[in-house]
Amino acid sequence: MANPRSGNPAKRAQAAGTAPTPATARDWIAASRPRTLGMAIAPVALGSAAAFNAEGFHLGIALACLALAVFLQIGVNYANDYSDGVKGTDAVRVGPGRLVGAGKAEPRAVRNIALAFLAAGALAGIVVVVLSGRWWLLLVGAVCIVAAWTYTGGRRPYGYYALGELMAFLFFGPVAVVGTTYAIIGRVTEDSIALGIAIGAISAALMLCNNLRDIDTDRAAGKRSLATLIGRRASKALYVLLMLVPFVVLWIFSYALAYGFAVFAVLLLAGPAMVIVVMSRTSRDLITALGLTGMTALLYGVGFAVAIWGGPAGFVAAS
Repeated sequence: MANPRSGNPAKRAQAAGTAPTPATARDWIAASRPRTLGMAIAPVALGSAAAFNAEGFHLGIALACLALAVFLQIGVNYANDYSDGVKGTDAVRVGPGRLVGAGKAEPRAVRNIALAFLAAGALAGIVVVVLSGRWWLLLVGAVCIVAAWTYTGGRRPYGYYALGELMAFLFFGPVAVVGTTYAIIGRVTEDSIALGIAIGAISAALMLCNNLRDIDTDRAAGKRSLATLIGRRASKALYVLLMLVPFVVLWIFSYALAYGFAVFAVLLLAGPAMVIVVMSRTSRDLITALGLTGMTALLYGVGFAVAIWGGPAGFVAAS
């Protein structure tokens, strides 16, 4: 008989006679959390635009940076599913179900999928280095991969020490944007730093919204997120602040861009997200806010990048 205390949720369920239905293809796709991919796409778009604005662009490097970011994002999502599942953090969830926590898949299988995507990200990183010739970027890539795994994995996962939002800000903000710009043109620009701060703030807000949704279950599981430390009210205020920072940056840039002010249309998503978070009473209220925040990141990043590419004159005038 399987040990009821086994770290394998599927075996625990079988021991209790309540084995769940094995994961379907849809479950595996959902576990990759497609809605979070905006956090990977947006910074690369902004970093590429910053490089273009500095009169330099390389399509091959930009695409390799995009592959690197997307593979790492998917890898960290599966790694989080695996690590939280075997730790028991996902035993009770309010949001979308997990593969390991729900006992739908063997932990080893989910771990291997996570490692495969992280390896694919490493390969994309090598392509970036080969195309750019900037070999020291291998070190940056290695740090990103380690950070992806140790968010909830390892003996001392930083996600359990209230550092998730800070790391999301850094790695999906300045590191990704500035790194993309540097890989393409070989230098850091002031624009790339400002854009990195802007998209990093949305990434941190997305992480905070996720942790605010899970505040009760995280407390019960002993997971120390920023939300569990500062509480709901402070978390809501911080979320709103983080969501406003990108639009301050956009306002500054907009005066020099033909399409800059058009990007403020993204507030049609960001505004309701902020209202939902502030007015939320239960964890389930925040599920919609999470989706809106993810879409805000994608449309803000891509929209802002397009505006930068258009420049002061716009595409029609430039042609």
